[in-house]
Amino acid sequence: MKKQVHPQKTIAIASRIVMPNECNTLNNLMGGNLLSWLDINSAISAHRFCNRIVVTAAVNNVAFDHPIRHGDIVTIESKVSRSFNSSMEVFSDVYVEDHRTGKKLKCNEAIYTFVAVDQIGSPIDVPTLQPETALEKSRYGSALRRRQLSLLLAKKIQPKEASELYDFICNVN
Repeated sequence: MKKQVHPQKTIAIASRIVMPNECNTLNNLMGGNLLSWLDINSAISAHRFCNRIVVTAAVNNVAFDHPIRHGDIVTIESKVSRSFNSSMEVFSDVYVEDHRTGKKLKCNEAIYTFVAVDQIGSPIDVPTLQPETALEKSRYGSALRRRQLSLLLAKKIQPKEASELYDFICNVN
């Protein structure tokens, strides 16, 4: 039986202040810088999950909902949302801290996929994830649909093999 890991054990939190050299001409954080920060933080979360070398397999979704300004304090919270054979999906929430109140406002989110590899770069099995909270369970369930959609679009599976995605689409109405 595979080892089970709780999402709380995979949390990676990082904070940074946005510096002038990280901004565009509108004084907003450049998207590529945020992508790099997300990749690093998500990789730490994936590593904490499996205690192995992990490599980025995909950037599944990044939502730039609100600009992040020069001088803002940015906090990224990453947590594994689901594992498969050798891969893990990591969900990251991005917050900006209000300078006066200290209150955090969620401004972006991202989903990355990592693969655990051995010393020569071959994929290896990872533990299973045991979600606990309602949010963890929701992200866990939707991860399979996202995975099936990605595999379907890449033509790695046939539509009939995407049963979870099919069932979800049929039951949306």
